[in-house]
Amino acid sequence: MNNRLYGNLIFELSHPGRRAYSLPENKFGSYEVPADMRRAADAALPECDELTVVRHYTNHSANNFGVNNGFYPLGSCTMKYNPAIDEEIAAMPEFANLHPLQPADTCRGALDVYEGLQRSLSEISGLAKFTLNPFAGAHGELTGLMIIRAYHERRGDLKRTKVIVPDSAHGTNPASAAVCGLDVVEVKSTPEGIVDVDDLRSLLDDTVAAMMMTNPNTLGLFEKEIPEIAELVHGCGGLMYYDGANLNPMLGVCRPGDMGFDVMHINLHKTFSTPHGGGGPGAGPVGVRKGMEDLLPGESEISVGPYHGNFAVLLRAYAYILSLGKEHIKEVGPLATLNANYIKESLKDVYHLPIDTVCKHEFVFDGLEDKSTGVTTMDVAKRLLDYGYHAPTIYFPLLFHESLMIEPTESESKDTIDGFIDVMRRIAEEAATQPEVVKSAPHNTPIGRVDDVLAAKHPVLTYRQMDTQE
Repeated sequence: MNNRLYGNLIFELSHPGRRAYSLPENKFGSYEVPADMRRAADAALPECDELTVVRHYTNHSANNFGVNNGFYPLGSCTMKYNPAIDEEIAAMPEFANLHPLQPADTCRGALDVYEGLQRSLSEISGLAKFTLNPFAGAHGELTGLMIIRAYHERRGDLKRTKVIVPDSAHGTNPASAAVCGLDVVEVKSTPEGIVDVDDLRSLLDDTVAAMMMTNPNTLGLFEKEIPEIAELVHGCGGLMYYDGANLNPMLGVCRPGDMGFDVMHINLHKTFSTPHGGGGPGAGPVGVRKGMEDLLPGESEISVGPYHGNFAVLLRAYAYILSLGKEHIKEVGPLATLNANYIKESLKDVYHLPIDTVCKHEFVFDGLEDKSTGVTTMDVAKRLLDYGYHAPTIYFPLLFHESLMIEPTESESKDTIDGFIDVMRRIAEEAATQPEVVKSAPHNTPIGRVDDVLAAKHPVLTYRQMDTQE
């Protein structure tokens, strides 16, 4: 669309003297702002009429892509549909208008939600107790590792400073361990894509605090050696930490607590249905096994505020769990697994599948099967935008050079998945017959292919109004 209201910044539509609002009559009197808090000059804010503002942002909103627009097969993020009823409940004034410092006896309903969600998460995970404090997955990881560190310190075992992390792990795992002041030790994967138990044995000693694992792992493969791994880590005095990023396919199938994990975090915004694209919102409750409950962060009884985490996300998650119920939550994992395997088997003749086995909720291709075309995973991802699909995760995990990670979730219908498969096959055909069309994609988006490296190294984060006298 070649429309000035669509393509320009709001600042560029500004004209001195135009207004899009009128303030209500001041009923509170006049108060002098302290001199040290006043601007030296007026803020350079855009001046536009109301209709220009409405059209400008309405048109820009069409650039947003989410599960309400189309298929969002983003691997390891579980970008599933969040039912509208969850949004309605989160927006209820009885919840939304609570003050963070409100006395507990005035918000018993909200505290009941907390308690009900904690019980539900314990039942789903097989762990004894949860804290809802952490505001994100990485925040949950850090909290869990701090609990593990406190566990060893309480026992006087101060030499345990190492955390073992698989080479296929999410980047937040080693980052969280480092922030917690622990040393990261990498364990290798086998050619089959799961933890190499023999390599793990060589890393175990009395300095190991914990081992962090995601199951299924980042390749979407079930870590079938977990009972032996847990026995080995516990045998040397360490604890097992479960990264809940990929909990989705486990629902109704197995529980981390039953596998031998001592501590875990759950990404409520992934597994339990909150839209989290663009960096938020999120929630990362942390659970512990029996005997470690007193190491969880304390929860204040004076309010429902920041002491209990991201309340709106917790509300959505609890509504989602209650909507499914004990019976239907068991269908989530099997359906997510079925959808992923269906896509994998339908495309593995034209996209290279480095590990050809049954996957769980997601799987990873290593680019196109035909490498001679010169078409990369980046090209495929850009071309998908032309067909109205959000691109999957690309170039992660780092185990493969041209990684393309696909996760359909349990929410998608066979019709939607078949449409995605058809487009992926069409792109593979274009790569063979018209490679330049794919290499130069996208063609149908408001902005064409950008210089990603330049944008990352030299981002333009503020608008500078040009001097009209120049």
